[in-house]
Amino acid sequence: MLNEVNSLPDGFLDAGADELLDCLGKPSLIHLPGENPRPLFICTLLHGNETTGLHALQRLLKNWRDRPLPRALSIFIGNVEAAAQNRRRLDGQKDFNRIWPGTPHDDCEETDLAQLVTRIMRKRKPFASIDIHNNTGNNPHYACVNILNPHCLQLAALFSPQAVYFTSPRGVQSAAFSDFCPAVVLECGQSGQEDGIAHARRYLEKVMQLQSLPSGQPGNLNIYHTVARVLVPPNVRIGHGEELDLPADLEQRNFSVLQEGAEFARCQCRQKSAFRAPLIVQDESNEDVSDDYFDYEEQIIRLKRPVVLAMYTTSEAAIRQDCLCYFMERLSLQV
Repeated sequence: MLNEVNSLPDGFLDAGADELLDCLGKPSLIHLPGENPRPLFICTLLHGNETTGLHALQRLLKNWRDRPLPRALSIFIGNVEAAAQNRRRLDGQKDFNRIWPGTPHDDCEETDLAQLVTRIMRKRKPFASIDIHNNTGNNPHYACVNILNPHCLQLAALFSPQAVYFTSPRGVQSAAFSDFCPAVVLECGQSGQEDGIAHARRYLEKVMQLQSLPSGQPGNLNIYHTVARVLVPPNVRIGHGEELDLPADLEQRNFSVLQEGAEFARCQCRQKSAFRAPLIVQDESNEDVSDDYFDYEEQIIRLKRPVVLAMYTTSEAAIRQDCLCYFMERLSLQV
């Protein structure tokens, strides 16, 4: 499944995400030389409808087209088939950010692809790994890490004063690469927004020119820990007047605290016992902890404890293919 090349394919710099299937033919690993031979790994389009990383990368490479790169780059372009249809993933495909070493999925073409890319890059000893994503809902720009390593935290702090530490879901690219280099995920707002593209390009430019990362923990970083994610069962209908009615205004509350007793959603049931649960909360071990978080009062679902909300979305496509949102808590690290 992998196309591995040592130069930019013809037409790559000007191709839209929906044109990369014709341009590349399949997921591609592109190695480019630089003055510092230890490569920076850049990953984008693991989700085919998250295009900010591609646009930022194209702008970066155009800016350096007529001069040597300060550092070698290894660029992985992921789900070009889904990108051709502007979808996160196609029906029947595995999520390209759930297939990396450590994945719970059985062996398949997608996991073989991710294992191959990981083996190749482990041998190349990358300086750092940057995986660029977008949110469906309204969120600030932030970085994610999978280990609380000072180099990873420094990499995150270079992007945003807000970072998220998570260990679930499993099988994500950043967690796999954290075994052998500092790795970070960039969440750059909604796909295609100009501020997200510009922010990601500036960040890539900055990291590409670094000679090293500071070894101490950054003092200007607010770190949140993902403790749970909220799922909607596939047989529950979503919409106004349906079994689950989601308030759109919660999308404006991402990265803020929702207090105990706050209304989270409405459902067409008076008692949970008389109706299949319209929401499921899973902790980091994928255990059902819904009763720890939600209380049912007439047709209102209320929070039983304070939570910090993240990645809340009302997009049904995103909810069905991933989740409704995440719950977080603030971490205090000794600096």
